[in-house]
Amino acid sequence: MTTYIIRRLLQALFVLFLVTLLVFFIMRLLPGDPIIIYIAQTAQLEAMPPEMIEELRHQFGLDKPIYMQYFNWIVSIFQGDFGTSIFYHENVSTLMLERFPVTLHLGVLALIVGTILGIPAGLFAAIRRGKWLDKILTPLTYIGITIPVFWLGILLMYAFGVKLQWLPISGYTSPFDGFWKSTSQLVMPVICLATFSVAANARQMRSAMLEVTGQDYIRTAWAKGLTERVVIMRHALKNSLIPVITLIGIGVGIIFGGSVLVETVFAIPGVGRLMVSSIFAQDYVVVQGITFLIAVIVLLVNLIVDLSYGWLNPRIRYG
Repeated sequence: MTTYIIRRLLQALFVLFLVTLLVFFIMRLLPGDPIIIYIAQTAQLEAMPPEMIEELRHQFGLDKPIYMQYFNWIVSIFQGDFGTSIFYHENVSTLMLERFPVTLHLGVLALIVGTILGIPAGLFAAIRRGKWLDKILTPLTYIGITIPVFWLGILLMYAFGVKLQWLPISGYTSPFDGFWKSTSQLVMPVICLATFSVAANARQMRSAMLEVTGQDYIRTAWAKGLTERVVIMRHALKNSLIPVITLIGIGVGIIFGGSVLVETVFAIPGVGRLMVSSIFAQDYVVVQGITFLIAVIVLLVNLIVDLSYGWLNPRIRYG
């Protein structure tokens, strides 16, 4: 087990290195100069002499060779310094600490909803294969997987926010400041983020359960005269969960990626919206910091998922 964990951590570090490399250089391939964009947005471009522009470029380290910029950024990250935002003129760590709890709140709720609804839906669809419940759930999962998040958000805003006026269409309130207001504001964003997760988990759970129930040990359990509840819950469920747990780990990255669209549509001040505004402003430091943080979270979640296989199926051994 120890050898396996060390090997997975080394693989995660290599993947993290590739992510930082790609994000760093892709951002710099975008046309335009972040300093000029910042000055133009503050309406100071004509009034600022070239010497001050060069001073700003030196202040943010943009006058150095690109490989030196990358090296300095990596060294700073391992020292706990994510740098200073070009556009906001604030420490990136401070910006992320302000916005990340909002995204985490939204993402955790969506993950919980996707798991709680998706797994039982797939389980019941498999147990009642070909019956009316399966015929209803299966087409719904196809719709849930394919529907665009931003389009679903706009539909929900129009239906429940504009027409029925049941829910607020934008904004975010901390649950500590107003629980019911916070809940009402998060209903539609959570539905948007959780829809794909519910559908994908249900589809995967149904397929895995149908495969497991065809195994010899399940037929033996039926032959012993065990009840359906015992056969499903004690013998089939754990092995069926292995591919679903893998999908949940992947879903963490999908939820963080989807939060970029959802937070933009519903005007939620989270990390996703911060990243969108930083990309348009070519604020390299903020985009790099957010991407690094999300990559670390996704890699850690997938490591936990891999380690959970041994508990779900004792026949799995780590080498």
